[in-house]
Amino acid sequence: MSNSSDGRNPNPNESERPPILKKSRTISVDEASLIPHHRSSAAAVRRVTTSPLPLPSFSPSPSFSVGIPAGDSPDGSTRDWYYPSFLGPQTSRNRTTVRPASRPPPVKPDRPVTAAGDVLGRSVLVERKRSEEVSDKSPRLITSSSSSAHPPSAAPTEERKLNRFIGNSLLFYLVSKFCGKLNNRTAALYTVIAMLLTPFLLYKYLDRISQIKTSLKKTSGSEEEVPLKKRVAYRVDVFFSVYPYAKLLALLFATILLIGFGGLALYAVSDGSLSEALWLSWTFVADSGNHADRVGVGPRIVSVLISSGGMLVFAMMLGLVSDAISEKVDSLRKGKSEVIEMNHILILGWSDKLGSLLKQLSIANKSLGGGVVVVLAERDKEEMEMDIAKLEFNFMGTSVICRSGSPLILADLKKVSVSKARAIIVLAADENADQSDARALRVVLSLAGVKEGLRGHVVVEMSDLDNEPLVKLVGGELIETVVAHDVIGRLMIQCALQPGLAQIWEDILGFENAEFYIKRWPELDGKCFQDVVISFPEAVPCGVKVAAMGGKIVINPDDDYVLKEGDEVLVIAEDDDTYAPGPLPEVDRSFLPNVVNPPKYPEKILFCGWRRDIDDMINVLESFLAPGSELWMFNEVPEKEREEKLIDGGLDLSGLTNIKLVHKEGNAVIRRHLENLPLETFDSILILADESVEDSIVHSDSRSLATLLLIRDIQSKRLPCKEAKINPTRHIGFSHSSWIREMQQASDKSIIISEILDSRTRNLVSVSRISDYVLSNELVSMALAMVAEDKQINRVLEELFAEEGNEMCIRPAEYYLYDQEELCFYDIMVRGRQRQEIVIGYRLASSERAVINPSKKTDTRKWSLDDVFVVICHGE
Repeated sequence: MSNSSDGRNPNPNESERPPILKKSRTISVDEASLIPHHRSSAAAVRRVTTSPLPLPSFSPSPSFSVGIPAGDSPDGSTRDWYYPSFLGPQTSRNRTTVRPASRPPPVKPDRPVTAAGDVLGRSVLVERKRSEEVSDKSPRLITSSSSSAHPPSAAPTEERKLNRFIGNSLLFYLVSKFCGKLNNRTAALYTVIAMLLTPFLLYKYLDRISQIKTSLKKTSGSEEEVPLKKRVAYRVDVFFSVYPYAKLLALLFATILLIGFGGLALYAVSDGSLSEALWLSWTFVADSGNHADRVGVGPRIVSVLISSGGMLVFAMMLGLVSDAISEKVDSLRKGKSEVIEMNHILILGWSDKLGSLLKQLSIANKSLGGGVVVVLAERDKEEMEMDIAKLEFNFMGTSVICRSGSPLILADLKKVSVSKARAIIVLAADENADQSDARALRVVLSLAGVKEGLRGHVVVEMSDLDNEPLVKLVGGELIETVVAHDVIGRLMIQCALQPGLAQIWEDILGFENAEFYIKRWPELDGKCFQDVVISFPEAVPCGVKVAAMGGKIVINPDDDYVLKEGDEVLVIAEDDDTYAPGPLPEVDRSFLPNVVNPPKYPEKILFCGWRRDIDDMINVLESFLAPGSELWMFNEVPEKEREEKLIDGGLDLSGLTNIKLVHKEGNAVIRRHLENLPLETFDSILILADESVEDSIVHSDSRSLATLLLIRDIQSKRLPCKEAKINPTRHIGFSHSSWIREMQQASDKSIIISEILDSRTRNLVSVSRISDYVLSNELVSMALAMVAEDKQINRVLEELFAEEGNEMCIRPAEYYLYDQEELCFYDIMVRGRQRQEIVIGYRLASSERAVINPSKKTDTRKWSLDDVFVVICHGE
């Protein structure tokens, strides 16, 4: 059967019958949106029931007639019915189009649409459709639907809106009904439970939140994302580490939460008001025994929980308080607190010289009633204080404050008020000389980086003379250097050439007796220096600080030099407040005895050991000794290597005119090696602290002491003891048959200068009197203390220790007087000025120690030619 497009009946024998149609009715837009649409290759069919569809009373909608457009019919005709093909050809009728009335705007729900409302609305409509399909028994009309009349997206959109609206309305209705049944106490209980469960849920699902966030970003790359839980833990850790009061704030926050949640819980299970419940919660937290009078299961359970939380809170609070107190005590004990001092002396570093240095500084501050000395070292405060207590010395009112820290850290320097100190002493470490000087250089750089600036000067102890220019270059004018090896080496040479000079230097460098002071006296302006010399009854003038020469200190100036305004006088006195100029005394200005200085004779000297500055010592000997002198060098360094080291140190071997070097290789602590040397022929023997053991003071002193004992024992067996000049005062307390007695007799024929680093070892050797002079680090400590008190003194010491310029000497009495002549000390000072010398003291023939700056200078006495005088004179 085929459809004809001209509308004629294909079978002329049968009359054309119109199809029987069911009545169409008008439905609303909302009802039309509920009818599902199906798109397929066949014609769309819509089933519409004639029974009215119940709709919600709150959903008004306009009505319109349902028709089938012409485009949807199989033959393309414009008719609103579908004629089956098996009924034969039918003529089509013109379609009557019904236009719907204008639509009002869609109704929007008052509340926002939620997913829960959408699901709930759909479930309600599905149930309603099912009930209608079961109950509806009326015949249905099959009609075609066109996509052009109703777009595919229109019906689902309208249907989704209706579903969400109905669902939200029902959801709000149910929630309001549920909340209406709850009272305030039940709501408070549910709130507490929800708040308590929220942290656990967040902790459990925290990583999932991070994963969802990462997936939404859709970032490209293979970078590993840190879990959110770890990041939160890290932030908490940083918070507690950075902020000092974080623990206290966290505890306070936890206490407030405990009181708040506990009060809500009590309010839910009791009959009181909310304010009363909060107050009870606080009392349960503060005192765990207050919940004993609670009645009822609920109040008792809640009160027990609150009391338990309160005990935990107060236990944590007690722990925090205990930790804070312990931390403060530990900070004080370990020396981490700040030092609030001014005009104090700051010592940076720790060494074996510290004990004697503190002793000298305490003596220097005695006239002021004591001072403050702060020590900053990389040691525990308790250990430093214990070592200082072992000194068993009376600090005479001086306070010693120890702090633990590094001088290389600016924060530690500020902790000891470095910018307010009047003097800073940088000690050399007990280690290799190069390492010690490198560390001293870094400390000077740290001091230069102090933003506040330095009020006082810096005294740096150096170990090697070659490193001194670099430290001065970095530090500038504030830096004063004291080279320990150089000081000891020069003193050893001076003491070897002039026996007794070591004791004199100990008296001058230390603050126990007389020392150098510089002060201005306006009443002396206009006087010549020869009158100034005898103007101080309690001091000995030695030089002038000339203001016209930029503050240069001139030691032993000419007699005709006249003091001008601004000039200061350099003196040797007991203390800075014990002397003052007085009237000129009457003196005997007679002429000196006509004594010519004796010529120098060649000497034979032995060096046992190797020092890093031995080249400087050889240069000093070259300037002091007479031509034809010999210097024997006995150590373990190979001869070829010795020459290389001497040349590297700046020594010109070919330029030595007064000294002849004799090299001997051997170990100074082995007897058979020492026996190969002519020990009885040497005028002086210097036992040096060997460079190979300079890192260990104990090992170095043990080696020096063993060498001293072996040399004295060999000398006692070789030297004729009967010819020895026995001084009874030197050997009191020892048996004449003892072995030490023989060593003491041998010491009358040969001078041994021992370099001992530890002052305790020095005391042992000095008591035995088997070594004439012992030089140790104590002299270096004295020099450091003197320069710390007045940095100008460093210029004086540098000149007196140098091989050129003025020096300290010991002169025989025959240079200044006749035998048994009666003179006062002023008379001898005046005679000394005739030789261009400054007489500062004397040593009597019957005394072992020299007297520097005698107190009663006007008293006359008889002098012997066996007496000697200590003078400052120009080097020959």
